[in-house]
Amino acid sequence: MRVISKKRGVGVALAMLALPVSGSVYAQQQQDAPSDPNIVVNGAVPQPPQAPEAPAMTAGPEIKGIITARNGDKMKVKAADGTATVIAVNDSTRIKSASLFGGRGKLGADSLLNGLPVTVKTMQSGDGLVASQVNLRTSDLKTASMIRNGTAQGFDEQTAATEALRGRMGDIDKYNIKSTTNVHFDTGKADLSPQDKADLCSTATTAQGTENALMLVVGYTDSTGGDDLNQTLSEKRAARVINYLQQSCGWKPYRMLTPTGMAKADPLADNSTPEGKAQNRRVAVNILVSKSVDGL
Repeated sequence: MRVISKKRGVGVALAMLALPVSGSVYAQQQQDAPSDPNIVVNGAVPQPPQAPEAPAMTAGPEIKGIITARNGDKMKVKAADGTATVIAVNDSTRIKSASLFGGRGKLGADSLLNGLPVTVKTMQSGDGLVASQVNLRTSDLKTASMIRNGTAQGFDEQTAATEALRGRMGDIDKYNIKSTTNVHFDTGKADLSPQDKADLCSTATTAQGTENALMLVVGYTDSTGGDDLNQTLSEKRAARVINYLQQSCGWKPYRMLTPTGMAKADPLADNSTPEGKAQNRRVAVNILVSKSVDGL
């Protein structure tokens, strides 16, 4: 009997020890209860705080123009009609460059320089515009970088010359052709021979002495191959000539009109003969002076 009584005492003691534990667990559950979304408090289910929703964005207009100002994450783009638009740039903005060689690259926001022509796809966010994609030309970026990185004297000289030409030729689209130099290429090629390079620098040196002279470079092909291939090849040839004129012959970028690839259009000779095709595979370097200032 004593043994039985001892076991009962142990059982009672264990039961008493269990009560505080159960009570503690229950108290903890009661303390955590408000965070349980299934528990009703004062007749309502408590809801966690909600973050404010960002304003929905819709497709905005496509803006074409020149960057005239940068301030933090915003840029001002001025269109040809004089309209200026402020556009925000963020981490989601895609900035892409395209070259006459057909290549494309992704750039950072630091490439959006003043004076750079761009085409901007936008999204409307409230009362403002956010750039979703910015497209630009590699050659334009190179020119803008040269201006930015130039010396103060060179920058002032270039700015003055650009403004002078713009003021005189803003509404004029007719020029006198003072001279034309043709550079010829092998079939499917865009390489310059040593003689071609010498001729280009000679042309640039002569044009430097012509007041108000501008240069227009146009690439061509013969009739061999498809239209798309010839268009790309004509642009590639024009770009190769422009790069050499600017980098090796010292011709200023601001005195270069927009280059053009004309593929097999405007042949100089008959494309039905090898001799004629050889003449048509060319880049024409035209030295122009506006008729309004020619002879001044």
